[in-house]
Order: sequence, then structure tokens, then C-alpha cells
Amino acid sequence: MARDVKKSPAGAAAATAAGCQLAIKAIPNAPRSEVVGWLGDALKVKVHAPPVEGRANEALCEVLAEVLGLPKRAVSVARGDTSTRKVVRIDGLTLEQVRAKVG
Repeated sequence: MARDVKKSPAGAAAATAAGCQLAIKAIPNAPRSEVVGWLGDALKVKVHAPPVEGRANEALCEVLAEVLGLPKRAVSVARGDTSTRKVVRIDGLTLEQVRAKVG
């Protein structure tokens, strides 16, 4: 399978044919779910869900989809299922569009 990913200089974000990949620093068990902001090249996101049985990953994808104005299926965890450092795949937006929407 050919990879159509172009990495950024820091390797944290990448463009794909369908959208982009983005490094995430996830904080589970937070008082509320919210996008905090940029932590270097990674986006820091707090989620209310606990890191049990994939609930935090699901909540992370839901929060990002809502903030970016995308359907839930457009955001998925590509790497780091059990880590606080993750890479998410975002279909339908370029990295520049994601940065503009998140701020």
C-alpha cells in the first residue's frame, strides 16, 4: 500500500490525500471536554471521558469533529490508542484549514 503522507518539518502533522493527520496531546478525566490550544506542534485537547475501553478516544474524536464542523466519522485515531500522545486523522480538511478553525 503506497503512503501518500507528507510530513511537516517537525513530523507532528501531515497532509494526506483525504485530509490531514494531526498530533494530539489528550488529557482524559477533565472536568469538561474542550480544545485547549496548541502545545508546540500538537493540539492539546481535554476530554471528560475516562481512558477506559476507548471512551476517551471516542470523546476526543467527537470534540474535534464538533470544533471543526465535520461529521464524527471524519475524525479517527490513527496512532496512540492507549497513549496521551496521539495522531488523529482528519478527513475533509487540510492542515491549514484545521489550524484556522482551531485558532
